[in-house]
Amino acid sequence: MKVIAFVGPSGTGKSYRSVTVSKQYGADGIIDDGLLISNGKVIAGTSAKKEHTKIASVKHALFMKQWHADEVKKAIADYNIQCLMILGTSDGMVQKIAARLQVPKIQQYIRIEDVATQQEMEMAHRMRINQGKHVIPVPTFEIKKEFSGYFLHPLRRFQKNMDTEIDTAAADKSIVRPTFSYLGDYTISDNVIDAIAVHEAVKIDGVSKVQNINIRKTKHGVHIDMTVTLFYGCNVYDTCRKIQLAVRNNIEKYTSINARRVHIFVRNLV
Repeated sequence: MKVIAFVGPSGTGKSYRSVTVSKQYGADGIIDDGLLISNGKVIAGTSAKKEHTKIASVKHALFMKQWHADEVKKAIADYNIQCLMILGTSDGMVQKIAARLQVPKIQQYIRIEDVATQQEMEMAHRMRINQGKHVIPVPTFEIKKEFSGYFLHPLRRFQKNMDTEIDTAAADKSIVRPTFSYLGDYTISDNVIDAIAVHEAVKIDGVSKVQNINIRKTKHGVHIDMTVTLFYGCNVYDTCRKIQLAVRNNIEKYTSINARRVHIFVRNLV
């Protein structure tokens, strides 16, 4: 496997340009802020942009947690990545990432100055500092679950003269404001989540009715407590487990909000 690096100071537009640069250099895998991205999809890892502090974000981007490094290493092998491009703010950073992921030595370094003008880098930096916006080089729907509850919108035009003639999937990027510079959120009515949860629960064999539901929303997702009545003779544990899975999966499917916790309380048997 060939390993290359795309290096530049934070907030100078590396992530925005990463898809174009990866195509130019034949990279079929991108390491960016804790994520492994291939063909416009996040295939492994979790984003450093979810961390609550900048220090924690840097540690996450360096794959300091063993489970994180192991997950991405496995995906690199499973997806048979032939050319991996690692994004970082310095030569030392990308070298540390390569070492943590146990990939071959970096063979080539591409600098942000090689592909962007000073004016373009300054504009990207202003967006980072003044608006707290970060770019993740995947289509919006690919990261909604990863960044449930965070500021999120598609990015088509970052700067007019930065655009290139590439296909829609490659051009579609997403902006996310990370937790440590959180300035806003989007909301979905509790009634919507409530209705989905009840609808999915009563479809499960063994469920008589949902007596009560309590929803608490956080910036990381929702916590759901459901009180149910079951039919006598059903396997209580298995039925409750099916409710949990159905509620969680369908809330995430229909709203892109993470169901962080689903607790089931059995009030009665009928």
